[in-house]
Parts: sequence; structure tokens; C-alpha cells
Amino acid sequence: MLWFIGACGALFVAGVAYWRQSLSLSGMLAAVMMGTIYFGAGNAFWFGILLVFFISSSLLSKLRHDNKAELELTYAKTGRRDAGQVFANGGIGMLLVLLNAIFPMEMWGFLFIGVMATVTSDTWATEIGTLSKKPPRSVLTGKVLQAGASGAVSLLGTLAAACGGVLIGAASWVLRAASSMPGHSFWLLTLAGLFGGLAGAFADSVLGATVQRMNRCTVCGRIVEGESHCGAPTVHARGWRWMSNDAVNTISSIIGAAIALLLGALWG
Repeated sequence: MLWFIGACGALFVAGVAYWRQSLSLSGMLAAVMMGTIYFGAGNAFWFGILLVFFISSSLLSKLRHDNKAELELTYAKTGRRDAGQVFANGGIGMLLVLLNAIFPMEMWGFLFIGVMATVTSDTWATEIGTLSKKPPRSVLTGKVLQAGASGAVSLLGTLAAACGGVLIGAASWVLRAASSMPGHSFWLLTLAGLFGGLAGAFADSVLGATVQRMNRCTVCGRIVEGESHCGAPTVHARGWRWMSNDAVNTISSIIGAAIALLLGALWG
């Protein structure tokens, strides 16, 4: 019955997201499968955190500003998430849900908070940070960069990332209580979300500035993430060829998860 309820709930949420153009068809199908597993193998804690991330990021993706359309042309993926993005953002969490169902351990919960805080912080930083009136700077050198450039950070984006992590941490405290799970203090879970999210978001920026695959537009010469720009295919410019945006998201999530687990181990 739990699996059936999870499937119905996931289908409804993913269907609305597809209708609102937050998900592509492949993204919708991936979200239905993922939501079913989160609810069927987990409980309100796991499924609820997924919803907090998904709903907040979908709403923020609808923010409009003058240069958003131009910036999206430089990204490998746009605001309409496909299956690759869905699994990159929630795939590790899904694995943790299954591990917890088979081998129940407290560590899975802290790892999950770190993973979801990372993807939430990174999404919030991207969507809100691009609203900044001041140009971003390189996370490595402090040099002023174009908005949307890989490895670029701003004060507004950093504050947004912190807020996203805090939201996940605070929501996890509420949802754990609602699911009758072993209690941890509100402050511990909030800090796990805050520092896990920030660590993961900054790891994403560092990877983006160093080893993420970046391409050069053969028309305008701009360095972009996508495989096409200005209506023409791009060519490899720097970074590891296999280090796609989805790979960066996955690695960053693992780093954020490790920081949240470390906090749980020290003060849990």
C-alpha cells in the first residue's frame, strides 16, 4: 500500500511539474520512479525532504530577470530538468533510502541531509545569485567573472545557498519527528544542513572552475557548459571530458553528505 500511495503521490507531483514545464518527459518519468521508491522504501522524512527540494527549486527556476535567457544558453541544462538532472540531484538520496530500508542505521539519515542540502543550496545559489547587481568572482582567484560562469560565486548566491541548507536541516527535524524517528536536536540537524549544503555548493564551484568539462562556442568564442551555442556545436576547451555537470553535482553531493555525517558523528 505504501508503494501504491508513493506512486500516486509522485505521479501527481511530477505530472504538475511536467505541466508547468519544470520537468521534461524523461524527467517526469524519473521523478515518478524516484518518488515511489522514496515513499515506499522510506517514510515522510525521506519523501518530505525530496518534496522540499523539488518544490522550492521548481519555484525558484521560474524567477525571471533580464539576463536569465542569455545565461541559460551557457548552461548544459536549463530550468526544465531531464532524467539526468533528476538522478544527479536525487539518485544518491534514493540509494540511501534503499540502504536504510535494508540496513537501518542513523548514518544514512545524516548522509541524506547532506546530499539534499547540497543540491538545494546549489540550486538556490544559482537561481538567486544571478539576481545580484554585482558581478560574481572566481571562487579560486577572486577575479571578476561573467554572471553564470562556472566557478563564479557572489555574496547573494552564498547567502541563498546557506538559506537552502538551513531549510533542509530544519525541515528534516520536523519530518523526523512526524515519522517517529530517533530524535536529534533542531540545532544539530539545522547545522548539518547548513554546513553540508555550503560545503557541497562550494565544492560544485571549485570543480566547475577546475576540472568540469567546458566547451568553446565556435561562433562567438564564449566558454559554455552546453554542447551547442549560437546555433552551432561547441568544441572541448578545458576540463576532463567525462566531468559533466551531472558528474559535478554527484561528486559535490557526496562531499556535502560527508560534512553532514561528520557533524552528526561529532555532536549527535
